[in-house]
Amino acid sequence: MWVATPTASDHRGAVQAELEGVSTVHVPSRRWPRGLRSWGARRDDRRLVRAAMQRARPQLIWERHTAHGLVVAAEAARTGVPRWVELNAPLALEVAHLSGRRVEASAHAREVRSLRAADQVFTVSRWLARWAVEIGCAPHRVHHLPNGAPTPPAHDGAALRARLGLSSRVVGFVGSFKAWHGVQRLPAILDALGPEWTGLAVGDGPQPVAAHPRLQRTGRVPPAQVSRYLAAMDVGLAPYEASAPPWFCPLKVQAYRAQGLAVVATDVGDCAELVGGAGRMLHAQEPQAWAAAIEEAVRLPASVTAPTIRSWDTVLADAISLAR
Repeated sequence: MWVATPTASDHRGAVQAELEGVSTVHVPSRRWPRGLRSWGARRDDRRLVRAAMQRARPQLIWERHTAHGLVVAAEAARTGVPRWVELNAPLALEVAHLSGRRVEASAHAREVRSLRAADQVFTVSRWLARWAVEIGCAPHRVHHLPNGAPTPPAHDGAALRARLGLSSRVVGFVGSFKAWHGVQRLPAILDALGPEWTGLAVGDGPQPVAAHPRLQRTGRVPPAQVSRYLAAMDVGLAPYEASAPPWFCPLKVQAYRAQGLAVVATDVGDCAELVGGAGRMLHAQEPQAWAAAIEEAVRLPASVTAPTIRSWDTVLADAISLAR
């Protein structure tokens, strides 16, 4: 297996660190003047894709949907290599959603052409599957394929609780702290829960979380270490705001369930389907409602909250099966 990337590392560390046994093709992007950035990005994409095709000589291209997918589509058509696209978001619509501006028509048109040209489109949510068909992708080539999560190793959650000064009941959140994630409501939820509960916020991002005497904030931790903190939790939260986009498939929910945590989440997108009976779904934003749901979730039988592991190997196997 080969992975083509213009970036050898980012704020999370080296790409290769998470790709044991996988070969990489790394062609760095160039710095282009402001007026040439769009043109230059496409040129960089062509260099990367052609280098990958020459070195890896793939029998299949698995591409995560990007704004420059047409470059990969053209190379796939030229070489006759099947191209499967993993669709995580409608990019032009997502940019408009986050910026408050209108959807850029030309960007939307490019991603539509890219997706229509794919041999298979795998969408991480049911909303995206419907959207892909609406924009003209052949229905028999569109498949719903939820995200996976790494299989967590065994950890001593009690030891970590003791080290962090957490109580015997811990409610937690893991993620990138975006405004619509709702993590900023965790202190108020802790107040509503009462003194027997402590909180654990794992990650960082643009949305600050206020200090609270019963809340531990870890900051960003390496991805390989996240499962250690999940093992210290009893209940995992996904308290999305009403403004949350409907097309995402939350990795945090998959990680909570892989760890065997009860989950309390906002009923948005595919959350209810992913959680199943192992938690509670809410529409309300009031801290008291969340506290009551957390108290219910923590009392669910262990047989109901037993780990549900959907590994990335499972995701790939499902993709191959769906594409037949």
